[in-house]
Amino acid sequence: MKGAKDFLNDLAMPASGKGGEGGMRGLAVFISDIRNCKSKEAETKRINKELANIRSKFKGDKTLDGYQKKKYVCKLLFIFLLGHDIDFGHMEAVNLLGSNKYSEKHIGYLYISVLMTTQNDLNKLIVQSIKNDLQSAQPIHINLALQCIANVAGKQMAESFGMEIPKLLTSGDASPDVKQSASLCLLKLLRICPEAVPHGEWATRVVHLLNDHHLGVVTAATSLIHELVKRNPEDYKNCVSLAVARLGRIVQQSNQDMQDYTYYFVAAPWLSVKLLRLLQLYSPPEDPATLARLTACLEAILNRSNEAPKCKKVQHSNAKNAVLFEAINLIIHMDMDQNLLNRACHQLGLFLSHKETNLRYLALESMCNLANTDCSKDSVQAHLNTVINSLKTERDVSVRQRAVDLLYAMCDYNNVKNIVAEMLSYLECADYSIREELVLKVAILSEKYAKDYTWYVDTILRLIRVAGDYVSEEVWYRVIQIVTNVESVRHYAAKMVFEALQAPACHENMVKVGGYILGEFGNLIARDPASAPLVQFKLLHSKYPLCSVSTRIMLLNTYAKFANVFSDYDGVRRATEEVLASDTNIRNSDVELQQRASEYYKLISMGNTEVILTVLDEMPAFPEKESSLLAKLKKKQTTTDGADTPVVEKKPIPAARPSATNGNLSGRSSPEPSYDNKQVDLLGLDDEPTMNGGGAAAGATAAPPPPQQNLDPLFGDIFGVQPATPAPVSNGIVNSAIHPLAEDAFKKFILADSGVLFEDDKIQISVQIEARQSLGYTKAPSSTQLSLYYGVRCPFALTDFHVSCSLPGDLPSRMAVTLQPTVSSRLEPGSQTKQPVDVKCIQDYREKPILNISFTNSGTREFTNLGLYLPVPVNKFFQPVVFNSADFFMKWKQLSEPAQESQKVFTARFPIDTQAVQTKLSGFGMALLPNIDPNPQNFVCAGILSTANSNIGVLLRLEPNLQSNMYRLTVRSLTHNVGETICLLLQDHF
Repeated sequence: MKGAKDFLNDLAMPASGKGGEGGMRGLAVFISDIRNCKSKEAETKRINKELANIRSKFKGDKTLDGYQKKKYVCKLLFIFLLGHDIDFGHMEAVNLLGSNKYSEKHIGYLYISVLMTTQNDLNKLIVQSIKNDLQSAQPIHINLALQCIANVAGKQMAESFGMEIPKLLTSGDASPDVKQSASLCLLKLLRICPEAVPHGEWATRVVHLLNDHHLGVVTAATSLIHELVKRNPEDYKNCVSLAVARLGRIVQQSNQDMQDYTYYFVAAPWLSVKLLRLLQLYSPPEDPATLARLTACLEAILNRSNEAPKCKKVQHSNAKNAVLFEAINLIIHMDMDQNLLNRACHQLGLFLSHKETNLRYLALESMCNLANTDCSKDSVQAHLNTVINSLKTERDVSVRQRAVDLLYAMCDYNNVKNIVAEMLSYLECADYSIREELVLKVAILSEKYAKDYTWYVDTILRLIRVAGDYVSEEVWYRVIQIVTNVESVRHYAAKMVFEALQAPACHENMVKVGGYILGEFGNLIARDPASAPLVQFKLLHSKYPLCSVSTRIMLLNTYAKFANVFSDYDGVRRATEEVLASDTNIRNSDVELQQRASEYYKLISMGNTEVILTVLDEMPAFPEKESSLLAKLKKKQTTTDGADTPVVEKKPIPAARPSATNGNLSGRSSPEPSYDNKQVDLLGLDDEPTMNGGGAAAGATAAPPPPQQNLDPLFGDIFGVQPATPAPVSNGIVNSAIHPLAEDAFKKFILADSGVLFEDDKIQISVQIEARQSLGYTKAPSSTQLSLYYGVRCPFALTDFHVSCSLPGDLPSRMAVTLQPTVSSRLEPGSQTKQPVDVKCIQDYREKPILNISFTNSGTREFTNLGLYLPVPVNKFFQPVVFNSADFFMKWKQLSEPAQESQKVFTARFPIDTQAVQTKLSGFGMALLPNIDPNPQNFVCAGILSTANSNIGVLLRLEPNLQSNMYRLTVRSLTHNVGETICLLLQDHF
């Protein structure tokens, strides 16, 4: 289809007559003048001259005929498309709608569709003109009106024509072109404002358009019916038989019978795909005749896939395969015919080795859905080696990800070890964007299908070694829960983590798991001189200096457990007391670590055995809860752009009673390890647990929670004081009213990385966004970290201090915000407290996360509830990219589609100063490229927006006009939303 500019160029072509349909000499001359301009200033001067001439004509000449109005309106439209604002001429365009000439009416509707918005005051006049054209006897006028309604859309249009358009759709006198346009127009209104389109008699009659003799009408009506069925499927059940009948006629007729709708020897491929998708919204037909006819259609489509291609062009194979894949999806959805399922699986298996990357991707995606049908498991398993080979040899990362999804879906008790081993091997070289999801899948499969606990422990420990940075808390929480709840695996787990900790390079997650397990069950391996109590202590403490504060706190818990369990060993107790009493711990700058070291030292040194045994007793079995791994995987998959991978439902792991004391070395039972190879149900899928089952860890940051309370077992205050918990992150509900100065404060950080976010007489809130270079390799390009500083300015303490973050709209699917739990509920006067915040960009976003801060002034008892914007605009995830002039303009020309360009023309708010502009653009995060643009006054930048889903290249061009004191900002990107967002962020700063 031609764009508006191309259409205007065609109109400008010379024609013989003044009122000819194809030529306007004045428009042709104007366009030619614009193209011949040598500079932006010359173009602006010519446009301003023309605007002045048009304005004078509209105001002074009352005898303008339709041709002249059309010509001047075309010029205004062309000027608007060049990026200039148009603030007059609207009434003249509206007047053209009342013309009886098609050429004038067409230009009027084109102008309205391009320039008018849903909030324009002239919409009422437009509505009346459109109503007149809808009642016209000329189909071409009706089509123009329908196209304008669909282009402008909006609530007012839907309310004005929600009753009129269905009448055209079901009218027996309407031409096929009108029915086709009415179907698509009504579809647009349904999507924009469904409540404005009443459900009436027309809704049941529209189904019969599937029998229309004109396939264009059928294609448009199928899209409309598909939307209606998604909203009210029961009201349109009779469309199933009609859709099957129409599909049968398409599949069974020869290409000669459908010459007008045959695309490269494939009969009506778009209509076939739409009908197959429509049928996927319903269960298999209950009528035997309809079901038999549908089965015959699907068999015919599968048979044609095996025929020799009638054409070697790629368009033929694309159309043919589009229908085939949609038919396979319908077969999987119906899930009723074993023969069809086997044939579909065989066909997908052939595509797995196809040379075309897209076909391999679609085959893996469809087979993943097929693997979840009970009738097709054996057929899918036959392709296991091919899928594993795809994982090893495929060059495209998206195809490898689909291979991982398929392996996850086809895993069972028989092949779990093979599949998990392949996933772990792939994990070492996997793309960084999918490692976290891959880790979760390995953890879930090894837990669900393990035949014994020892293999599960070995797998998780290997997982931590291979991908420690991507092993989330839920994964190592889970292995701790299983080891705690299953007595027979404790000895083996303690032995394995002890060996793992002896590695020179040991990941911090391994230290956490090892510290917890050895603290609870290290006594089971203490009889071996190689793992004696003091050896265990020294091994753990050798990792202590390199660990984060949260891990050090866990290790202090372990040391305290050692002092209790190995109380008969003076070396262990003495070493524990020395560590706890050292200045490194007892005078540590971290309040929680200092408090824990002090309290543990006091507890151990006072020698009250009864209190020590009570406080440091062995952890009981964890309560029965749903595994958090599944919830995390589902949440992770909602942020990806791939197909939904089915997640297997699970039950909690079986529980085991805490071991009884029998007077051995540690005062605990020490059973012999039992490593039988019988099939073990780690998740309790086969038998309901009879004891307390293990569950998912709560949201603590150090270790799983104890049963029946919210206090973290490792971080809980041994004297009854509850520890800090992570600040909650809401997914859309804003708890605090936005402060009036929040917007201005947010804008300051678009070009700056530090500053004051808010201050009054009670509190000052400052922000420091870490420079990307200082984050090093520990942060992915799609992640950043900022620090919030809370300074108390009043002479009284702030109590009940609470911070949370709300993500409005669809922001939870576009970014993730984690507030670290480092802020006490009480801030003393004159103090300053730091709170780190981790932010991850999942995909581009425009909305702003909201920071909710509440506290009470202990002196005046005044309660304050602040709503501020967290200053992390999307440009904080830019990576600068440097180009030379040739490469920059080559990339610039490649991004020449209208949807890839965003442009703003605005008046300068500040004096145009070259040095100031360069400083601002450099602070935006993109690379400022000097000596690139032919005009030395222009500025160009380049960068990559790094998100978890993809990397988006962005090019920017800022053109100042000193004479008019204006800027033109142009941004080109693969994603239109990114360009619009960057323009909105920048235009207020120049």
